[in-house]
Amino acid sequence: MENFVFYNPVKILFGKGQIANIASEIPADAKILITYGGGSIKANGVYDQVKSALAGRNVFEFGGIEPNPHLETLMKAVELIRKEGIDFLLAVGGGSVADGTKFIAAAVPFVGEPWDILAKGAPITAALPMGVVLTLPATGSEMNTSSVVTKWETQEKLFFSSPLVFPKFSVLDPETTFSLPPRQISNGIVDAFTHVMEQYLTYPVNAPLQDRMAESILKTLIKEGPKTLANPTDYDARANLVWSATMALNGLIAAGVPQDWTTHMIGHELTALHGMDHAQTLAVVLPSTLTIRRDRKSQKLLQYADRVWEIVGGSEDERIDAAITKTRDFFESVGVHTHLSDYGVGVETIPAVIENLEKHGMTALGENKDVNPQVVEKILALCA
Repeated sequence: MENFVFYNPVKILFGKGQIANIASEIPADAKILITYGGGSIKANGVYDQVKSALAGRNVFEFGGIEPNPHLETLMKAVELIRKEGIDFLLAVGGGSVADGTKFIAAAVPFVGEPWDILAKGAPITAALPMGVVLTLPATGSEMNTSSVVTKWETQEKLFFSSPLVFPKFSVLDPETTFSLPPRQISNGIVDAFTHVMEQYLTYPVNAPLQDRMAESILKTLIKEGPKTLANPTDYDARANLVWSATMALNGLIAAGVPQDWTTHMIGHELTALHGMDHAQTLAVVLPSTLTIRRDRKSQKLLQYADRVWEIVGGSEDERIDAAITKTRDFFESVGVHTHLSDYGVGVETIPAVIENLEKHGMTALGENKDVNPQVVEKILALCA
């Protein structure tokens, strides 16, 4: 096992009716800004629950944060906060709202051009405190330090991470996700699954506990994902999906093990160029990444085949092939297609993806830092 430092201070309020308890988690004298997306929280009752819980408090609102939140939109919130002296943020929505609000929290006290936080890795020395009311299980943003933001003007999708943007608390009420359309639940399943794979499917470092935890999340998603799609109001299935998505990226299974993230970095560029859903890009890229990198990942691929998919017969190559096929088939079974052609994207996008990765300094990806532009080209060619 590799050396690690693990720290996660996020307080989780899990279960039915927990939104009612948020007032006690926010300072009584705080000026609060509620951030949200396109307004679905007003249709599904979450907005009313939040407003009721904060009755009598000094509350402002900022809506319209996009999927893959836009820098240009988020900067409008920064202006509002600075003008009104707001000092606590409450993100109400899915991962994009949480990500966007993390950027807002860091940008408000930042001296200089806030885009530099993402584009230049400018250090963050302060951030506004924030909480999350989660309505979409997928990204794990409710319990981690990461944020992904898109600069719409230049079609750049970049990320940053800082312990200063850990939420103070996050509410995970599975019932708030019941009204989500199947596409968003399907995307959430694929997103969470791929988060685990990026941390698990690398090379062995004698970390059996982390491996078993990762495998348990994968097996839970495989079992509970289809159940919650078939019956969206099955509380138990949805609760298991929500908690799996949070556990997939809260730092616990990453402790002491190498990580990949090739699939995500390529996926971000596909989203920026073609507007594909984040999870759609992951479903396309992950099977091809595993195929092209199979020699470097063979030991963990065989372990994955055995422990997650119970594939024990055949040669090593046959078991690896079967595990990758099972992964692709699972994504397809929950409604997320796995080829670029399914989304009207052709191989002509490959040079643009590589150019953008080079522009962003991402020319040595993967757990071994050996996924160069030539390897990316092979991966994308297989995605067609």
